[in-house]
Amino acid sequence: MRNCVPYLLLIVLSACSLIDADMSHCDTDYNIDYELRLVTNMTTELKTELSSEIAMSPTATAIHDQLKDIFSDHAHDVDLSFYDVKEDAARIHHEQHIMDATQSSYTLYIPIRKYMHVAVANIDDNHEVFLEEDEFCHTARLVQPKRDTVDSHHTGIFTARLPMDIKEGVDQQFDVRLYMANCASALVLDTLGSQIKDIRVYASGFATGFNLADSTYRFDASPIVKARRVPVEGEGAPLCFSTVTFPSRDVTDTKVVIETEDPFVSEAAETPLWQYRVYILLADGTITETILGIRLPLRAGQLKVIRVRVMPDGSAMSLDHYVGVSVTLKWNEGASWDLEI
Repeated sequence: MRNCVPYLLLIVLSACSLIDADMSHCDTDYNIDYELRLVTNMTTELKTELSSEIAMSPTATAIHDQLKDIFSDHAHDVDLSFYDVKEDAARIHHEQHIMDATQSSYTLYIPIRKYMHVAVANIDDNHEVFLEEDEFCHTARLVQPKRDTVDSHHTGIFTARLPMDIKEGVDQQFDVRLYMANCASALVLDTLGSQIKDIRVYASGFATGFNLADSTYRFDASPIVKARRVPVEGEGAPLCFSTVTFPSRDVTDTKVVIETEDPFVSEAAETPLWQYRVYILLADGTITETILGIRLPLRAGQLKVIRVRVMPDGSAMSLDHYVGVSVTLKWNEGASWDLEI
C-alpha cells in the first residue's frame, strides 16, 4: 500500500569550534546522511479507484501527470537550522541551499555541542507555504497566508528533526530522514446526462500550519482551498479537480504519520473530517451547491480520489459510505456566477 523512494544527501560536518582558538581537534569530520523518504499511496489509489476501469485510465494518467511533481523524491531547495537545546532554544547556525539534484554535498562549520537539528525541503517555489518564526525551535512553523480563500500548494514539502550531540574526537554519523508534510486529493465527476454550463470546486477542513519542533499540525482557521482543474482528454471524459494541502484532522490525533505498516488505511470518523464544495451553474442560470463531507482522514503523503455522479439538477451524488452529501438547489438564484465562498 505504500511506495518508498529513497533520496540520499551527504553532508560533511567539521568538528571545529568557531569559538575555540585551539584548532588542534579539527582533523576529524562528522557525517550527516539526509534521506528524503517519499511514503505515498498515489500509485495504489489511482489503480484502485480509476485504472481498474478502462474508461477511467486517461483520468488516472491526467491526475498522475498533474501531481507527479508533488509526490516526488526530488528536492529543489533545503533549509537547515541547528538550535540550542537549552533555555530559549535559539538558532545557532542556519544555512540554505539550492540542490536541484538527487544528491549534493555541503561542508558546515559549527561549534561542537548538542543541537536540535531541523531540515525543511521544497519551500522556495511553494508560494502558499512559508517558514515563520524559525529563529527559535519551539516557535518554528510552516504557515499559509491568512486569507479566507487560499490556493493549493505548489510543491511537496518535506521536513525532519533530529537531536544531535556532536562530540570532539569521536567518529559519529547522523541519519536525518525527511518525510512529506502535505498531501493531495482529487474529485472526479461523471457529468454524462447533466446540463452543466460551468462548475467551480473548492475544498476545506485542512490544517493551516505545521509545528516543526514536534511534527504537529495547526488548525487556527478554516480557509477555503481553490481546486485546480485537471485536464482530461477524450470525448465524454469526466471533469476532474485536485487540491494539494496540509492534512485534515485525523480520527485520533493530528500528528504526522511516519512509520506504520499501512499509514493510509483508517476507520471512518463519525462526522466529516474535510469537505469538497461543488457549485454547478445549470443551463437555466441557477446554481446547485453540493457539499461532500468525507469521514476518512487525509494524511501526510496521501492521495485520496473521490468519485461522484452529477445529476440533471446539478447535484453531485456519491455511493461511498464514508462520503456524506448535502445539496442546495437554486443556491444563489439570480446572483452573479463570480462566487464568493
